[in-house]
Amino acid sequence: MTTATKERRRRSSTAQAYHILLLETNIKEAKTLLPLAERIALDRQGKITILSILLVPEEEHISGVAKKASRLREELKTYFERTPIPTRIKTLVRTEEDFWEGVHRIILDENIQLLIAHWSATSLDKSFIKNLSKNSIFSLPCDVALVRPSQSVTEEEDWGSLNKILLPVRGGVNAGLTLRLGHALARIDNASITLLNVASPNTKESKKRFFEEFSPAIYGLKQITRSITAKGEISQAIVAESEGHQAITVGAPSNEIQPNVWMNSLLDEILSDETKTLVVVNEYFPRDLSPHLTRKTSKSRDRPLAVVVDKWFAENTYHTREFMDLERLVQLKEDQKVSISLALPALNEEQTVGNVIQTVKAALMDEIPLLDEMVLIDSGSEDQTRDIAADLGIPVFIHQEILSDHGAYKGKGEALWKSLYVVDGDIIAWIDTDIKNIDPRFVYGILGPLLDSPNIRYVKGFYRRPLRQEGKTVAGGGGRVTEITARPFINLFFPELSGLIQPLSGEYAGRRSALEKMPFFTGYGVETGLLIDLLDEYGLEGIAQVDLLERIHHNQPLPSLSKMSFAIMQVVFSRLEKRHKLHLLEQSDLTMNLVRYSKRRGYFLDQEEILEHERQPMISIPEYRKKHSLEL
Repeated sequence: MTTATKERRRRSSTAQAYHILLLETNIKEAKTLLPLAERIALDRQGKITILSILLVPEEEHISGVAKKASRLREELKTYFERTPIPTRIKTLVRTEEDFWEGVHRIILDENIQLLIAHWSATSLDKSFIKNLSKNSIFSLPCDVALVRPSQSVTEEEDWGSLNKILLPVRGGVNAGLTLRLGHALARIDNASITLLNVASPNTKESKKRFFEEFSPAIYGLKQITRSITAKGEISQAIVAESEGHQAITVGAPSNEIQPNVWMNSLLDEILSDETKTLVVVNEYFPRDLSPHLTRKTSKSRDRPLAVVVDKWFAENTYHTREFMDLERLVQLKEDQKVSISLALPALNEEQTVGNVIQTVKAALMDEIPLLDEMVLIDSGSEDQTRDIAADLGIPVFIHQEILSDHGAYKGKGEALWKSLYVVDGDIIAWIDTDIKNIDPRFVYGILGPLLDSPNIRYVKGFYRRPLRQEGKTVAGGGGRVTEITARPFINLFFPELSGLIQPLSGEYAGRRSALEKMPFFTGYGVETGLLIDLLDEYGLEGIAQVDLLERIHHNQPLPSLSKMSFAIMQVVFSRLEKRHKLHLLEQSDLTMNLVRYSKRRGYFLDQEEILEHERQPMISIPEYRKKHSLEL
């Protein structure tokens, strides 16, 4: 048995989750090829990812296609992920300057075993054919199947016109994959297969080699109704036997079989006949196992940070409308076997908290089970906030009483940190309770990217924030600390995060597995600290943001915003110290002189200590480890 055959069988036996990548350039082509991909996925107990790449010219900003990427994701989900078929489908939209570099990277990131591409998806014209064995698509680190459906299949999106499939194999490096693809093609609508062994000059030896290697694979396959051995020139034998067949599945040329000789003449003959479907396959083997097959690696270019951020902005900026199909989100949740908790931090929010709870609970717990748990984390309200929540059937916790042996600090960050101990979900979402225009999108919007992509650990919401001034509403006037403090400091010192539109927004969600490892600042700086620490731990690709449209809430006065800015700056300097081993802050620097004014006293200074305490990661707390059965 040859080394290539051993590797082929090893890969077949050890594959755990056979992953197929369907390369999409338009919806019609992808819909046409989907039955073939689904048949293979069902045979191999695998899964399908449909990939669409937006090419961005080098001179343009990648971030400029963010809206187009969002629309395309939504379109792909509508056509494919919401289609009731046995195989679960995932869709991906990526932005790239170089098409094949992008495909190569995704194959590695997603652990793809087989790529299926439509003819036009690879510009398979005459010039492409003449260099078929050297083309980029056959330099990818996975098996490849190029499919040119017949005219009848393309027009009707129906493979029922295929009654007989010709499957030429000669025991070469692509024979095993050719057989599997031909078999899958036949099983779409119960077509029959003619197995054609094109013999070498040593006919007896060729036939012996063929049946030694492939008898176990073809044994018992009902679709193979005829098996013949032909002599002579390869392409002539295939063309001669193709009469009466509606499809041909053939291996790509390799150095073993005269590259660019037999394949070109064969394709020239077949491409002119649009009544036949043609499938060309290429099986991948690591370089050290098959020296005659070389595989290029993706070019490693030194990408400027601005390009990285631009690309992240285009690919990881979502829109809430992408996740309006709540049944799909529930299905994703069930498929992934995860639970979801919503924690509501609150302090004296009696005017809005009831409507927030009722709106979210009705839509995402009573009508459809997206949320498994909703709790209120109160920070010592002196109004009716806790009573309203309890009357609506929501568990209420006072953050000063949670993990009391560890003390308590003032601040929203403290409430968020302690909520990790209280709630049980694998995914945890937080939204503020002062939202006046509350809508379920504030919750399902921030959950959507986490359910869509296992690589995303943390999602921030963003929105338009109108500001009420002197009885008038100023569109986009909110978020003053964001624009005057947070984003400038982030751009200066943590530019990787400069694509975040509203880093301080109060609506965000994350995976417990990530959040429990993060330290939490106890006050206004909690959002900034989480972003920086998550970036350091998981990289920019682990963070996403989603457009939640518009948020109306109570705008704080300027003195409060000044204190918020002071706290955020402390966090930024703290993380700069940690990253660069610097010492920037003294304890005496943490008292802020606030400028006050009264008619009696005029202007005066009011000193206030604004100290951002840093809570250690929750996973290090013994009570938490015991509750979640983690080793102490």
